[in-house]
Amino acid sequence: MTQTPASNPHSHNHNQNHLLNALKAIDINRFNEDLELVEMPLGQVLYESGEKLDHVYFPTTAVISLLYVMENDLSAEIAIVGNEGVLGISLFMGGGTTPSRAVVQNAGQAYRLKAKLIQDEFNRAGPTMRLLLRYTQALITQMTQTAVCNRHHSVDQQLCRWVLLSLDRLASDELTMTHELVANMLGLDGEGVTKVAGKLQALNLIHYNQGKIKVLDRTGMEQKCCECYAVVKTEFDRLLPSINQLAS
Repeated sequence: MTQTPASNPHSHNHNQNHLLNALKAIDINRFNEDLELVEMPLGQVLYESGEKLDHVYFPTTAVISLLYVMENDLSAEIAIVGNEGVLGISLFMGGGTTPSRAVVQNAGQAYRLKAKLIQDEFNRAGPTMRLLLRYTQALITQMTQTAVCNRHHSVDQQLCRWVLLSLDRLASDELTMTHELVANMLGLDGEGVTKVAGKLQALNLIHYNQGKIKVLDRTGMEQKCCECYAVVKTEFDRLLPSINQLAS
C-alpha cells in the first residue's frame, strides 16, 4: 500500500514514537536518514492477511488496528499499535507475513523504514533487538488479553478498554474514526455500537457522535473498565524501560 509523504515533516520528530526515542542515543543513527515520515489517512489498509511486508511503521500521531478477518469477511480487533510501538513485527521475527489486516484506526502520521534495514538492525543483536523483543512480548500480552476480554467481559467493558488503550497512544482525549470502523473493532453491527456508546454517554463518561469519541471522565472510564486495560498497561510499562536499562 502506497503512503503519501508528510506535507510538513519538520513539525514531527522521532521522539514522538517511544521506541525511536528510546534508541536515539545508540542505534538510531544507523538508520536515521532512512526513516520517512508518511501520512496515514483514516481507514487506510496498510496490509492484508498473508501479504509480504515491505516496511515497518513507527506511528507518531496515528493509531493502527490489527484485525483478524474470517472467511465470511467478519472481523475482530486483536491489537492496536500507536506511538508506543512498531507495526510489522513479523519482519524481524522471521515470518515476513502475518494473518492479520492492518487498518488506520485514527488518522495521523508514522515513520516508515524498509524491511531490510530493520532486519539488519535486529540481526546486530544489540539494544535494538532487545527493545524490539520486549515490545513484541508486550504486544503478545495485549493480543492475549484482548481474546480473554472478548470472551469473558461485557461489550461496555470492551469499549472502555479499547478507548483507554487508544488514548494512551495519542496526545489527545478524542478519537476520530468512522462508525463502521468502530463496529469492526468490536465485532458489532452499527446499531450495537450506538447502543453501547449510548450507555457510556448516559453515564457522562464519553461523548459519542458519528465515530467521534471524546472522553469526559477518564477516572470513571477506568473504574467502568475490566482488569484487562490495567494488565496490558502494566506489562507495557514493565517491558519498555529506559534506554539506560536496555544498554546495560
